[in-house]
Amino acid sequence: MKVSDRFHLTYCSNIHAGETWPEVSAALTGALPRIRALLGAEGAFGIGLRLSARAAEELEHPAPFAAFRKFLREGNYYVPTINGFPYGAFHGQRVKEQVYLPDWRSPERLRYSNRLASLLAAMLADRREIAGSVSTAPGAFRTEVRSADDARAIARGMLSHAAHLIELHRRTGVTITLAIEPEPACVIETMDEAISFFRQYLFAEREVRAASLDSGVAMSVEDVRRHLGLCCDACHMAVEFEDPATAFENLRAAGISVNKVQISSALRIVRPSRRSAGREALAPFAEDTYLHQVVEQSGGSLLRFVDLPDALASPDPIGADRDREWRVHFHVPVFLRAMREFETTQPYLMSVIDLLKRQDICRCLEVETYTWDVLPPEYRTGDVQSAIARELQWVLAQLQS
Repeated sequence: MKVSDRFHLTYCSNIHAGETWPEVSAALTGALPRIRALLGAEGAFGIGLRLSARAAEELEHPAPFAAFRKFLREGNYYVPTINGFPYGAFHGQRVKEQVYLPDWRSPERLRYSNRLASLLAAMLADRREIAGSVSTAPGAFRTEVRSADDARAIARGMLSHAAHLIELHRRTGVTITLAIEPEPACVIETMDEAISFFRQYLFAEREVRAASLDSGVAMSVEDVRRHLGLCCDACHMAVEFEDPATAFENLRAAGISVNKVQISSALRIVRPSRRSAGREALAPFAEDTYLHQVVEQSGGSLLRFVDLPDALASPDPIGADRDREWRVHFHVPVFLRAMREFETTQPYLMSVIDLLKRQDICRCLEVETYTWDVLPPEYRTGDVQSAIARELQWVLAQLQS
C-alpha cells in the first residue's frame, strides 16, 4: 500500500508455504482479502511476492499469468517487489545453508533471476512509475567461496543479470532492480563488505566492459548503478551491530542504491551466560529448518557463530559478562519489543524506520517474518493473517508518527 505518498509498504509472502504456482496463488487468494479487511486498507494494496524457481517457471505460461493479472486488476493489488532469495523449497523441511544454492556462480541462479525480473516487468507494465525490485542472495555462503576467482564468478553472474535488466528496460520502459541482501555468514555479510564488493567488481570499468562484451548489451558503470543495489534487512543489520545512520550514509557516498528495506526484527540477549534464563529460553529457537546465525558483541569486538546451536554450545568467556550481548538471526514479529526472558531488536528497527522517514533512502518497505511456522507455540497467538495485519499496523503507526 502507498504510505504518506512516499513508501510502498507490503509484507513478504514467503511467510506462506507454497513451492508451486497453484500453491502460491491459493495462499494469496486466501490471505490478501482478509489482511486487507483487518487493516481497513483502501486503495491499491501491494504484494511482496515470493516465487520459487518452479513457481516462477509455471507462472511464466500465458494462462496462469493472465489469471494472475486478472486477480491483481480485480482486487486492486500490485507487485512492487519479488523475493528471489530462496530458489527452492522454503517450508516444511531442512533449509539451513541450502537456501543460498544455487549461488551466484551458477547459471541456474542467473536464469532464475532473469525470469523473475521479466515476470515483474510484465506485472508492472501499467505501473511504470514504480521501480520494481527483486531481492537475492548475497553472492554465496562464505565457506563456498575460496578464491578471488570465485568472487569474480559471482560478480560475472550479477553483471550478466544487469545486462538483462538494462535490455528489459530498453524494451519495456519498466525499471527492475536487483537488491542484493547482505546476511551473516555470507560473502557479502556487512555493509562495508557490500561496498567493497561493489567497488572492486560491480562498479569496476574493466568488469563492466567484459560483461558488456559477453552479453552483447551496451552498458556503462552508470547503467549498472541504476540496476544493481542492495536489500537492507533490518534484522540482519541489527545482528551485525551495524550503525544504521553510518551504514546508509556510507552506501550513499559509494553510490550504491538501497532498492528495498526489509522491516524485520531479531532476538537480543544481554549477558548470555550458560546459567542465564535468557540463554536457556533460546533452546526452543534452535530449530532444524532455518539457519540462525549469532553475533556476539563483547568489549567492542564481535564473535560470530554460524548457527544458534553452535552459540548455545560455546563456553562462557573468562571474566566479566556485563557488556556481552548476543543477537540472533531469527525473524520475530516486529510488534514484539520483548519475548519473556529476552528482548528483540525492535528499538533498532524503530531507528531504521526513523531514518527512512527523515531521509530519501528507499521507497520499498517489506515486512519479512517468514519464521512464523517455527516460532515456539507460545508466541504464535492467533492465526498468521492476523499476525501479518498486526505487523503492518505497527509499521504504519511508526511511519505516520
